[in-house]
Amino acid sequence: MTNSPLPDAQPTAPQLARGSIGPAHIVFFVVAAAAPLASVVGASPAAFAFGNGAGVPGIYLLAGLLYLVFSVGFTAMSRFAGSAGGFYTYVAKGLGRPVGVAAASMAILTYKSIQIAVYVLFGIFVSGALSRLGVEVVWWVPIIVVKGVIWLCGARNIAFSGKLLGACMLAEVAILLLLDLGILLRGGGPAGINLTSFAPSSVFVPGIGVALVFVVGSFMGFEATAIFSEEARHPERTIPVATFSAVALIAGFYAFSTWCITLYYGPAAAQDAALAGLDSFFFTAAADVLGPWSVATMELLLIVSLFASALSFHNTINRYFFALGREGVLHRGLGQVHEVHGSPHIAGRAQSIIALLLLLAFVISGLDPYAVVFSWTSAIAVIGILLVQILVSVSIIAYFRSLPQGLGAWPRVIAPSLAVAGLALALTVVILNLPLLAGTDNPIVWFLPLIVVAAGLFGLLYALVLRARRPALYEALGQAVAEI
Repeated sequence: MTNSPLPDAQPTAPQLARGSIGPAHIVFFVVAAAAPLASVVGASPAAFAFGNGAGVPGIYLLAGLLYLVFSVGFTAMSRFAGSAGGFYTYVAKGLGRPVGVAAASMAILTYKSIQIAVYVLFGIFVSGALSRLGVEVVWWVPIIVVKGVIWLCGARNIAFSGKLLGACMLAEVAILLLLDLGILLRGGGPAGINLTSFAPSSVFVPGIGVALVFVVGSFMGFEATAIFSEEARHPERTIPVATFSAVALIAGFYAFSTWCITLYYGPAAAQDAALAGLDSFFFTAAADVLGPWSVATMELLLIVSLFASALSFHNTINRYFFALGREGVLHRGLGQVHEVHGSPHIAGRAQSIIALLLLLAFVISGLDPYAVVFSWTSAIAVIGILLVQILVSVSIIAYFRSLPQGLGAWPRVIAPSLAVAGLALALTVVILNLPLLAGTDNPIVWFLPLIVVAAGLFGLLYALVLRARRPALYEALGQAVAEI
């Protein structure tokens, strides 16, 4: 009689480096992905100019409130669905494997889109900075260089990236805080120090929807709190702490910085000042309040901010590829970890090559790097993340309906339902303002949402094909993902 292996003697699925990071590291990843300096200095002037003007700080608080509500159900379910797969595992557990794979497809498209957008913006800024020094470099050359650096960083232990991102984030926050405090110490601006920006009469005015378009993108990379749960110390406590801390930090700091710049110009003049110069809105204030040195420093840290954001998204996408490779949805080689660092290094190599090929395709096509590549990929990313977050909220409701896990109605039903309504409203506003978000009134921009939907349908059909042709693999989906 031959001996057969026991049922529990199955090969152990590859695991990421457990216990490598704490709440601070995860917060650094989320906030670094949000790119504080790039978001405040680069994106908020457009919200001032084309949105509700002096009411922009209030929009940041409203968006923060929406994501705090979203986080209630998100963190409640993280104890039962947290893994390197992020939103994928949430949706798969709540709405089934096919919809989970569809969500994963949309999430990958979303993060690859924002990754490309950040890389392109990095290349444009570095090329411009070198040009002012008399060195002419094509915009895509700095991208190739920084991609190599980011790939090497991503192959190291996750704590290495966390420390590096922490240093970058602190530098970005420091220069903005200096400007903010300088404005307050001067007594604000023409109208002094006031809270006009947070008054309903300033926030809820025509243009609020346009401002929301630019503000929502500032919370991109939000799911990093759950994606790194497998590598977190005491994830049952770390993930909720990191999630609420990250949202509060992003919303609070962005609202504070935009409030201070509003005070500098005065609530009545802030919108006109932004319209007069989107790219100089903050730099003019910095030169006046802190001195000329601050402009060069801010420009340098803006590049650092984009590097930090690119590194954060690189690590996020790595873990999507890793989770899907470990489960067999993608090639299983992607589900391997580094022997020394415990990092998903093969997934990192694969997605870096994909990003490089996309970059080369854009270069060869001759598309304008800012007006087309950056603007359109940013629009796709905002649409994609909102759609996936809506799916996650619906999945949380569905999951706890069948398995209440002893939780009350607030985290199981009420908060996720409010999140669905708020996110759906934000998505509607974004789509209605697509020409502004994409930077053009070209009719093709109205097809951008269909690209995201197509990605989801592709994932759904792929899962259904697996169910029909490879039932064993289909049934194993989700089993290889280590649960908390």
